[in-house]
Amino acid sequence: MSAPSLSIRNLHASIGEKPILKGLTLEIPKGEVHAIMGKNGSGKSTLAKVMAGHPDYTVTSGDVLLDGESILGLEPDVRARLGLFLAFQYPMEIPGVTIANFIRAAVSARLPKGEELDAIEYYEKLYAKMDALSMARTFTSRSVNEGFSGGEKKRCEILQMAMLEPSYAVLDETDSGLDIDALKIVSAGVNALRGPDIGMLVITHYQRLLDYIVPDRVHVMSEGRIILSGEKDLALKLEAEGYDWVEQEFGNKAA
Repeated sequence: MSAPSLSIRNLHASIGEKPILKGLTLEIPKGEVHAIMGKNGSGKSTLAKVMAGHPDYTVTSGDVLLDGESILGLEPDVRARLGLFLAFQYPMEIPGVTIANFIRAAVSARLPKGEELDAIEYYEKLYAKMDALSMARTFTSRSVNEGFSGGEKKRCEILQMAMLEPSYAVLDETDSGLDIDALKIVSAGVNALRGPDIGMLVITHYQRLLDYIVPDRVHVMSEGRIILSGEKDLALKLEAEGYDWVEQEFGNKAA
């Protein structure tokens, strides 16, 4: 039996008639943090959305396996209940739905059939996780992301991840729109969740996030494919030298 992992195999996907992912292959073992870096338009956010089951994208071939089981064809909520979590680059506002009730419904949906959530235990855990993310208790009564700053939205995403305890988490440009203080808080929240029971895929443009969330592996994405993988030092080289050298040296080899 193979080790638990989030496995992406020769994945091709398009939006309308436009191909975006063009044979992407990637393996994220449980217990590891991997980072994908690349230019704008390389397909990074498309990959996240395709894995989560976004209806605008069509998978034309390939597969996505969660611990050996294909999740393609499943509804997004089913994928989430199976243990896949996506932290959005641009979290949506949900007016009229409080954070406390939103997360409670999500946690309840993942319980075994017939089991009910203990309200006291739920709030004890929620408040502990909020404290770790420097979130005021009053946030629980606010509508999800409504009127939130960029930092507050990203902290709310990490709070959801902390409460849901997924098997695999995809963080799509979690550093987008964050000042350095918010970045440190969000990164600390992510690092607190690292361990043998979760695999993480961090999608980012910039090295700065990886100063705080240090990856086990770094992958470079270009034109819908992974063209180079390496250790964490690869991110430093990309920051210093940009992406052109990677595409010139490895782009044709990956085609």
